Amino acid sequence: MTDPGEVRASDAEREAVVEQLRVASVEGRLTLAELTDRTEAAYTATTHAELALLTQDLPAGAMPAPVPAPQMREGRKRRWFVGVMGDSKRRGTWRIDQELGAVAVMGDVLLDLREAEVRTNVVDIMAVSVMGDVKIIVPDGVNVDLDGMAIMGDKKVDVLEGAPGTNVPVVRVHAYAVMGDVKVIGDSRAQPLQRGFAAWREHWRRLHGEDWRELGRKVRDEGRELRRQLRDEGRDERGDLRRGY
Repeated sequence: MTDPGEVRASDAEREAVVEQLRVASVEGRLTLAELTDRTEAAYTATTHAELALLTQDLPAGAMPAPVPAPQMREGRKRRWFVGVMGDSKRRGTWRIDQELGAVAVMGDVLLDLREAEVRTNVVDIMAVSVMGDVKIIVPDGVNVDLDGMAIMGDKKVDVLEGAPGTNVPVVRVHAYAVMGDVKVIGDSRAQPLQRGFAAWREHWRRLHGEDWRELGRKVRDEGRELRRQLRDEGRDERGDLRRGY
């Protein structure tokens, strides 16, 4: 009889889990990095047990129906980070529930979104650089939509983005660079982030390899048992020959 947890997951069930994760993020239960990691894991999950692992620390109960996330209200002010001949940095745990703005004038602005609690469907950022640098760090696996212009400057994305057609988090950046740079870089291109979810991710990897290790242990145990039986049978046969049977 097949273990219920080992039943193969369908595309619809994967999408339902992705939606549950998105709702949990909007409710402030997951950081952007956690949402991205779990979304990626949901799309690669093959069984019900693997999908259940992704939501085991979220509120129990029926799968929530899709609900609209809080939207940016028209005319709502952006939250600005400004560096004029100096630095402005925002990293660690913080909340994003409105559009963001970053202005660097002969200075630097750093926005690290990886540990942020994102309460909106899309992270919208206006980035302006005048003889300065704006750097935005995101988890690998998000989709980045970069537009704008660069005059004697540079705007670029260096992120390992999610697979096409997947419902992964979106970061939209409107970049305007004049003799400056606006860069959006992924986790693998930035200083490693020591986050608690790294331990969960390692557990996920171990889980996927656990069946093979268990099989290996069984093979080794059965091999030892077979060798023991052969040795016992050999001793019995030699004893019979000595006794003349």
